[in-house]
Amino acid sequence: QVQLVESGGDSVQAGGSLRLSCVASGYTSSDYCMGWIRQAPGKEREGVAAIDADGRASYAEPVKGRFTISQDNLQNTLYLQMDSLTPEDTAMYYCAADEILCTMAAVQALGVMGYNYWGQGTQVTVSS
Repeated sequence: QVQLVESGGDSVQAGGSLRLSCVASGYTSSDYCMGWIRQAPGKEREGVAAIDADGRASYAEPVKGRFTISQDNLQNTLYLQMDSLTPEDTAMYYCAADEILCTMAAVQALGVMGYNYWGQGTQVTVSS
């Protein structure tokens, strides 16, 4: 089975940066697309960023220009570089993998729960 292990969440002040990591096992990155999803308190899970097997990335509108998704296929690791953080970014962040959810357009069309594999989540808290 695919296993995803996340790390990097922390508490940070507005304007700060964090880098989230997700180490994957049980599959190769060429077989799946990856994504980052977040869930703020009292809100539904929403897609943040997606990346396909070729490294092409797409983003949800609220994080465009601030977040960068990337992957290291050799290390089987997914990253989310988060800059210029705001309190609205406070959420539990999950990495996820799927065979067909490869762009934010697809995630928005099909729903984040379409992802077949999920990490445990890592908490990001941004204070003003």
